[in-house]
Amino acid sequence: MPRGPKTLDIDEDERFMARVAWAYYVEGLTQGAVAEKLGVTRLRVNKALAEARRTGLVRITLSSAFAPCLELEAGLKAAFGLAEVHVVPAPERADDVATMVGTALGHLLSHVLADREIRLFGMSWGNTLNIATRHVEPIGRPDLEIVSVMGGTTRGSDVSSFEITTRLADLFNARHSYFPAPLYASSQQSRDIIVGQDVFTEVLEKIRQVDALAMAVGDLSNRALLIRDGLPSDISLDSLRAAGGVGDLLGTVLDADGAPIDHPINQRLIGIDYGDLRNVPNVILASGGLHKAPIIKAVLKLGVVDTFVTDEATAAAIMAPHPDGGAARNNP
Repeated sequence: MPRGPKTLDIDEDERFMARVAWAYYVEGLTQGAVAEKLGVTRLRVNKALAEARRTGLVRITLSSAFAPCLELEAGLKAAFGLAEVHVVPAPERADDVATMVGTALGHLLSHVLADREIRLFGMSWGNTLNIATRHVEPIGRPDLEIVSVMGGTTRGSDVSSFEITTRLADLFNARHSYFPAPLYASSQQSRDIIVGQDVFTEVLEKIRQVDALAMAVGDLSNRALLIRDGLPSDISLDSLRAAGGVGDLLGTVLDADGAPIDHPINQRLIGIDYGDLRNVPNVILASGGLHKAPIIKAVLKLGVVDTFVTDEATAAAIMAPHPDGGAARNNP
């Protein structure tokens, strides 16, 4: 119900703002038409509308499932210095989060890869990125090359970097290249020998030169691809948690503050350092699920992400003082 006047005097300024707001928002007139109707300048109409919103005389309500998402997008941009954020509504079933986020990523990649200035595009692994390839609009881009930015898993999978890179390249009639090595070496010494070879030096340098890159992150639970199929047999999940790990970014296991944990696993990684992402023009992170909130927030703190795609519940948890999912990350 509209509030009544506090005095018997008429506030002409408020009355004018109300008339302007009614003509603009209710009658649907343009600012120019409102100015002509009321016999004032367009500048005065513009200022009156701005003042009406500032004072609360006009309140705009969006009756849409996307309304909370838009607010979270703005908050995430401001909190982490992101260039672009896409938050999808929370699905009814938690198991559908990857589908929702993957679908949104697919639509985003359709626009990103239609840009002819993108000539070298990096792709990591994971279920979300796998789903994204099912929702990309294919176009002919024989000038494009899709490059895998992570090594392979110990077991074959349709969400591995090999499969995802191939599928995305096929959609665009593009060239593709793989990272011909496992994600981790058997020791730091072996890792140094492998990455010192010319073929791997060239691959790593190519990855560092990508125009854009899409990646996901994984938590430290048995639902994560890294834990299921990528972790060396001599490394235990418990040891990663004991060292403070909350998840991984391109194979580097990080703590809640985004720092690499003090653990041999990080010295055995065959791949780029996450610090190399700072030189990539557009780093796209697509991940969702409350169990991933701690690792997602840790990665966002690093300042290496430009574009972020997630779901509503995860976004809200990340924006909270203490992300939800702290207990979930230690579940199997």
